[in-house]
Amino acid sequence: MKIYVGNLPWSIDSEGLKKLFSEAEFEVEEATVISDKFSGRSKGFGFVTINDDEAGKKAISDFDGKEIEGRGLKVSEARPMEERPQRDAA
Repeated sequence: MKIYVGNLPWSIDSEGLKKLFSEAEFEVEEATVISDKFSGRSKGFGFVTINDDEAGKKAISDFDGKEIEGRGLKVSEARPMEERPQRDAA
């Protein structure tokens, strides 16, 4: 199950996100924090993949609203990425 994790503190990178869920005893296959392609700075959200759907649902309920570094996480099942219209290069 792929899980969306939003409202992440800026200090958390992909390794930190994986550690956060792993320390709660979830078996994390992959964790990725999305960053700006120009600045490299975190965009404040990421994704965690957990193979077991039941464990994924428990991770969502355990982490949604959990406060990390003063920020309440927004955690839900990830939705497929939607197509966005191409922007004209100006």
